[in-house]
Amino acid sequence: AVLLHSRIRCCSKRKSHSSWLCFRWLSFRCRLSDAEKVFLSCLQLCTLHDEMLHWFRAVECCVRLLHVRNGNCKYHLGEETFKLAQTYMDKLSKHGQQANKAALYGELCALLFAKSHYDEAYKWCIEAMKEITVGLPVKVVVDVLRQASKACVVKREFKKAEQLIKHAVYLARDHFGSKHPKYSDTLLDYGFYLLNVDNICQSVAIYQAALDIRQSVFGGKNIHVATAHEDLAYSSYVHQYSSGKFDNALFHAERAIGIITHILPEDHLLLASSKRVKALILEEIAIDCHNKETEQRLLQEAHDLHLSSLQLAKKAFGEFNVQTAKHYGNLGRLYQSMRKFKEAEEMHIKAIQIKEQLLGQEDYEVALSVGHLASLYNYDMNQYENAEKLYLRSIAIGKKLFGEGYSGLEYDYRGLIKLYNSIGNYEKVFEYHNVLSNWNRLRDRQYSVTDALEDVNTSPQSTEEVVQSFLISQNVEGPS
Repeated sequence: AVLLHSRIRCCSKRKSHSSWLCFRWLSFRCRLSDAEKVFLSCLQLCTLHDEMLHWFRAVECCVRLLHVRNGNCKYHLGEETFKLAQTYMDKLSKHGQQANKAALYGELCALLFAKSHYDEAYKWCIEAMKEITVGLPVKVVVDVLRQASKACVVKREFKKAEQLIKHAVYLARDHFGSKHPKYSDTLLDYGFYLLNVDNICQSVAIYQAALDIRQSVFGGKNIHVATAHEDLAYSSYVHQYSSGKFDNALFHAERAIGIITHILPEDHLLLASSKRVKALILEEIAIDCHNKETEQRLLQEAHDLHLSSLQLAKKAFGEFNVQTAKHYGNLGRLYQSMRKFKEAEEMHIKAIQIKEQLLGQEDYEVALSVGHLASLYNYDMNQYENAEKLYLRSIAIGKKLFGEGYSGLEYDYRGLIKLYNSIGNYEKVFEYHNVLSNWNRLRDRQYSVTDALEDVNTSPQSTEEVVQSFLISQNVEGPS
C-alpha cells in the first residue's frame, strides 16, 4: 500500500503514460481489493487533466474497474462505474471522437448476468457484438464472445451459444496458447455450455482442464483457482449423482471454500455458491449413510451452509431473484431429506413462484423445482394426483428444451413408475418402464464425441462471419 500511494504521488507529478502502464502492471498482480484501489487511483489521475487523451484513458480505466468490481461482487458500484464510463463516452462524442464500446458493454453484460438479469444481459451482449470490428484486441473479442454465449445459454439459445463459445475457445488458444489464463476463461464457459446442454461427462473434463491451467499459472491460493474448483465440484456432483460417489466433488468444493475464506471476508458473496455446492454434496452423502448419527450431523451441516448461502444471496440480490430462488429450492430438498415435509413444500413453492415470474412458465429452472415438488408429494406426502401433474409438466419442459434423451427425465420417469405402483395403475407402470428403457438407449448413443476439445481445434468460420451470423439472427446489422 505504501509503495502504491508513493507511486500515485509520483505519477500525479509526472503526468506520464508510464504511470498508466505502471498501474496496469500492478493491477494484474494484485488481489481484487488492491486492483480496485489501483484503478480508482488511475481514475483520479485522469480527472486531473481535462484532455481528450485522458478521457480515452478514463474509459479504459472504467472498463477495468468494472471488471474488478464484477469479480469482487460489488455490483452496486459496478453500475456506478458503467455510468461514469458513459459520461466520458459522451464527452468524446461531443468532440467528434468515438471509443469502441465492445469491452464496456461486455462487462455490463457480465454484471447483469451475475445479478440474474438475463433479459438485460442478453440485450447488452447484442450491443457488444455490434461493436466488434476489425482490429479490436483479441482479448476483447474473446471476452465478448464468452459473455454472449453465456447469455444465450440462460436464454436457452443453445445453437447460438455453441457457435460463440466454440469460436472463443479456438480464438483464445490460437492467439494466447493452451497454457494462458484467457484460454482457461474460455474453457470454463465452454464447460458451462456443455453442462447446460446435458453433456455432463465432457463438461467435467473441460472444467478439469481449466483448473489445471489456472493452478499452473496462479498457484493454489487464488480466486481464479477457487472458482475453477467450484465449477468442477458442481459438474462432478451432477455427473456422479446416480452413482453416489462424491469424494472428488466434495474435495473440490472444500478447496474452493478454503481458498475463498483464506483470501476474502467470511461473509463474501463468492462463498454463497461454493457453500451451496458443498451442501448439495453433503446431503447426498448423508442420504446414503447407514449411521444415523453421522447422517444427522451431515444434514445439519448442509442446513447451516444452505442458510448461510441464502442470507448472502438475499443481502446481495434481494428476495425476488433467481439466485435466491435456487437457494429456496435447495432448502426444500434438504428439508425433505430431514423429513420436515411442510417446510420442504413451502420452500419449493416459493422457489417455483419466483422462477416463474422471472423466467417464465417453461424454463429449465422451473422444471427442476417442479420435479422436486413432485418428488416430495409422491414419496413423502402421498399427494399422488398433484405429483402426477407436476411430473408430467417437468417432463414436458425437459423434452422441449433438451430432447428425449435429457438426463433429468430419468428421475421423473422413475417417480411416475413409483407413483403408478402406489395407486395400482399397472398399465401405466408398464408404459413408463418402456419409456425408461427407450430413454436409456437414447442416452447410450447421445454423446459419441470422446473429447470435446477436439471439436474446437479449428473454426469453420472467421470471427467476422461468426459475429455477422449472430447479428443476422437478431435482425440487426453490426458496423462495417
